[in-house]
Amino acid sequence: MKVQRGYTYVAVLFLVALTAAGLAAMGQAWRTGSQREKERELLFRGGEIADAIEAYAQATPSPPRQYPKRLEDLLVDSRGLKPRHHLRRLYVDPFTGAADWELVPEPSQPGAFSGVRSLSTQALLRESAPDGTPVKEARDLLFSAQGARANPAAASVLLAASAAPR
Repeated sequence: MKVQRGYTYVAVLFLVALTAAGLAAMGQAWRTGSQREKERELLFRGGEIADAIEAYAQATPSPPRQYPKRLEDLLVDSRGLKPRHHLRRLYVDPFTGAADWELVPEPSQPGAFSGVRSLSTQALLRESAPDGTPVKEARDLLFSAQGARANPAAASVLLAASAAPR
């Protein structure tokens, strides 16, 4: 009788160890899935903002093209007779949890911006941008108005290295 109790105890310990290992693997899979979803959202939201910046510039009533000075300018563009809405809402950066995008200045217009990037330094699971260029951190992705309409498949993503220094 005493021998059977010892085997039962070992079997229960083994079952607890297996359950713990399974839960750890499940937690890692959930974390990876969550990270991938944040990366997809970053690409989508950054691409939407880049498209809105390009639409704002194209909607300039008279040449030369003007770029927005604030993100809020993309929500309501009152430069014409009828207000236009280039962006439905201010998108939140999925990595920081706030609409605190870094505005990338437009060199030809002081005070205006032509792109955005995340402020997050969190490492990415993906190793390259949609155009194939290598990336490491969320802030390495630059969402720029230049070429936003010309190449929508690339989600208007460029390497931050090609942008102004941080």
